Amino acid sequence: MSWKGVLGRVSFINCEPIFHSIGPNWNVLSAPPSWLTGHLLRRDCLTAPIPTADYGKFQSELRLIPNIVIVSKGQVGSVLLLGHRPIESMRDIAIPSDSSTSTALLRWLLERKGNDPRLIEMGPDIDSMLEKCDGALLIGDRALDVARDEPESIVMDLGYEWTRITGLPMVFGVFAARIDSPIDHIREAHDLMVNQYEEFVNDPAVRNEVVSEVARRMQYDESRVERYFDEEVGNILDADGIRGLEYFLVEVCKAPEPPKWFDFEAN
Repeated sequence: MSWKGVLGRVSFINCEPIFHSIGPNWNVLSAPPSWLTGHLLRRDCLTAPIPTADYGKFQSELRLIPNIVIVSKGQVGSVLLLGHRPIESMRDIAIPSDSSTSTALLRWLLERKGNDPRLIEMGPDIDSMLEKCDGALLIGDRALDVARDEPESIVMDLGYEWTRITGLPMVFGVFAARIDSPIDHIREAHDLMVNQYEEFVNDPAVRNEVVSEVARRMQYDESRVERYFDEEVGNILDADGIRGLEYFLVEVCKAPEPPKWFDFEAN
């Protein structure tokens, strides 16, 4: 299948409401967040949810897909600083290589607190990370697992801290495509993904099926999965989310220009 028929998705449960039942006309490429940026730029896929910080870096080559993102409006639950000492006394923090947004946000939060620990990139294994460093940044399903198994190790929820300081949602990931992508294909992909999310939100049977499958696969209580989708992570970009996205790009990423979206009405 051509790259025009491939949709990238993050290999975490935060994308399940959008990708729960993609039809046979599309293939899905699942990968960690930052890997998807490379796939998108190389034309391995038509669209992908990439780290917001990567969009800030490659703005001249990419456009955003309207309406859909990976966003929190307070506690995110799956982007966590972990450790066994206060953040003020951390001398070094292990960071994973698969999310530039979370790393950029952590740097910004540390600077605001007047902290300057060394950030050391390594594989996302919590035991190894905390064996070598005072703190560890984990994202996605791995962060959810550690929060369930070792809740006492949570030092900071980065989504909560961002919203506490700014009063704005935190857009961790944006759905993007290359500027030169065919607009008809982008519109079709957009409509499919938005419809998938609306089915998840509005159809109890679809929602229950997604929640049950995620709970079974992750070995979570269904109530925990419900809380994650209801209270922590969302996939629709509203006006507050746009303001949060714009502020992050300017304040944290030092992006040279505002975000730009594909305009379906102009084509």
